[in-house]
Amino acid sequence: MSGDDEPWAELRRHTPARIALGRSGSSQRTADWLRFAADHAQARDAVHLPLDEAALRAGLIEDGWPEPLLVHSRAGTRAEYLRRPDLGRRLDAAGAAALHSRADAPVELALVLGDGLSAAALQAHARPLLRALREALAQRLSIAPPVLALQARVALGDEIGALLQAKLVLVLIGERPGLSSPDSLGAYLTHGPAVGRHDAQRNCVSNIRPAGLAPALAAQRLAWLIQASLRRGLSGIALKDDSEAALIADQP
Repeated sequence: MSGDDEPWAELRRHTPARIALGRSGSSQRTADWLRFAADHAQARDAVHLPLDEAALRAGLIEDGWPEPLLVHSRAGTRAEYLRRPDLGRRLDAAGAAALHSRADAPVELALVLGDGLSAAALQAHARPLLRALREALAQRLSIAPPVLALQARVALGDEIGALLQAKLVLVLIGERPGLSSPDSLGAYLTHGPAVGRHDAQRNCVSNIRPAGLAPALAAQRLAWLIQASLRRGLSGIALKDDSEAALIADQP
């Protein structure tokens, strides 16, 4: 490291962001370029890596959840999913029929685990997040068995939640990979799920991963939002996230 870089050394240890990149003559340094190329390749791979649904299903059962149901969107292939976001927002006929037959009675919360744009994020972080969320909710509400959704967009949860007769649907889904975050998980909460809901009617907790928002902290925020949404009968821009203030107030 040259003398000119020294003031930035401490900051670089605290962020994955590309700050104060050096140069060699008029070009970027080889080491910095190689790191960028590797991160770019990792982000591209995350978009195409398929979800190991068998392993995730087995892990959820091991954690004590009822056996999840596997459904697909109307996007038949990954290529079609990437080209046609609209197809990822609706269930195929088989999935809709399976959910319709499973819905025995209304529930307060439906859980949807979607691969989204980073199956790696769901594979790595869904189980610890759900374990922490179950603990935070302390069995205070009825929850439908989890649904694993392939080639899923966020809005797919609206149809799933409606078919399961849920007051709320929580969609855990892999977010669009970034150059420093190929495994970022997002959580989207919608009250009164129905086909045609829009993003302003959802609450989002994003960047859930150990290097971002830790799953345990995300679970506390989601538990607060779930309880507030059920109490007030709404979600989205009408529901302000005051979870941090509530957590601070609970401290001794």
